[in-house]
Amino acid sequence: MSPISRTEMTHTDIQSLLQSEFGASCVPETIENATPKGLVVSVEKLQDVCLFLRDNERTFFDSLSCLTAIDNGVEANTIEVNYNLYSIPYNSQLLLRVIVARNEEGAELPMIPTVSDVWKTAEWHEREAFDLVGIKFDGHPDLRRILLPTDWQGHPLRKDYSTQEYYHGMKVDY
Repeated sequence: MSPISRTEMTHTDIQSLLQSEFGASCVPETIENATPKGLVVSVEKLQDVCLFLRDNERTFFDSLSCLTAIDNGVEANTIEVNYNLYSIPYNSQLLLRVIVARNEEGAELPMIPTVSDVWKTAEWHEREAFDLVGIKFDGHPDLRRILLPTDWQGHPLRKDYSTQEYYHGMKVDY
């Protein structure tokens, strides 16, 4: 079976499509220095954009290949989540990036809406980002640690993480 025929859409074409659907502030910038190239998406529109990109016949990003969370450090005071999308029928890729404040005032951890209702694979990816980087995914059906013990202190991929000296009476030595 041959792939579905369509005109190749670049990330800037997709940006224009999203801006016409959701407004210019929805996708404020492109990401040129990544492979695949991508778009920065506002956190408020993340779920709407993901549903649109999955269900629109011109894009049909039916797969979330990877979700990566990055702490940009105390100085930058931001955390970003990168979503690598793939369209199986169109054999095309797109990077989506959401950038949030590292520590919102009054919030224990930064909050991003879950996309696990858009792509089931996000359930495990989001749990890993929660566990290691400390991001809460609002609406996630089972947000709990996936790699570390449930009573572990902190999130090890945070730039300011300090390893606890003892865990249940055992010295944590690195």
